[in-house]
Amino acid sequence: MSDLPKISGFTFIKNGIELGYPFVESIKSLELLCDEIIINVGFDGKDLKKDDGTFELVSDLFKGPKFKIIKSWWDPEKTTAGLILSEQTNIALGYCSGEYCQYLQGDEVLHENDIDLIRKSIVEMEKRNEVEGLVFNYTHFYGNVDIVKYTRNVYRREVRLFRNNMGIKSWLDAQGFKTIGDKKLNCIQTSASIFHYGWARKEAVMQIKVNSFGKLYHGKSHEDNSFSYKRIWGLRPFKGSHPLVMNKWITKNMNSLDIMSLKLDFKLRDLGLVFSDYLEKLTGHRFGEYKNYKMLKD
Repeated sequence: MSDLPKISGFTFIKNGIELGYPFVESIKSLELLCDEIIINVGFDGKDLKKDDGTFELVSDLFKGPKFKIIKSWWDPEKTTAGLILSEQTNIALGYCSGEYCQYLQGDEVLHENDIDLIRKSIVEMEKRNEVEGLVFNYTHFYGNVDIVKYTRNVYRREVRLFRNNMGIKSWLDAQGFKTIGDKKLNCIQTSASIFHYGWARKEAVMQIKVNSFGKLYHGKSHEDNSFSYKRIWGLRPFKGSHPLVMNKWITKNMNSLDIMSLKLDFKLRDLGLVFSDYLEKLTGHRFGEYKNYKMLKD
């Protein structure tokens, strides 16, 4: 589909090496789809000199006119509700010059088998001017790369591609997107998936990540060293295939923990999840599901 409009890929990452993100693989998965890729690398100081080597690695690996790598400062005083995540997303978005923008976070990866599905959805968007965004399915890995979490308290779909230059911005802690006036985007759905590896790292690495992100939500003095993987409600074996670009990362980061062999850590509040999941399985509908977007009819 060489006649597609220009597509800009964009992402942000900070301390990706220390926190075990598959950010290199994420960026590589964008290469299959995008005409340009904006990479916003975060730094600890205003002088933009202090990071964990992520900027140097990205600069070494992603050269040429397709890539634009920028530096940004993460203000340590911004520690409310993860809002700095949307701020950093919007910095990268501001550099996008394509007619469409494809977003990935540093732990999200596109599957090579889904690229044509995304392109076909863009063709559909070209026919329908009222469509502003494209909603993707999500595959959330948890504890290991062979286990997924699927239950009401994890989002199963989200906007990851949208039209550029329409006043669209990243929303709150960068889970989704809305208009400048905080209106939901008019969207259609693609059958393509986002593979989310954010909770599939080794336990020690996850402890560092949990502490780091806790400060973005609860203040820079926040400290929590109690993280451990548990067998929680909503886990099931992963039956599909991973993106090929993830092969080396999976081999390096495979967790030896057999999470499904653990005793189920079931809380009384999980009864609501059980009931909701049962209704969804029975009807195909997730009742009362929160959506950052408005789904248009075919």
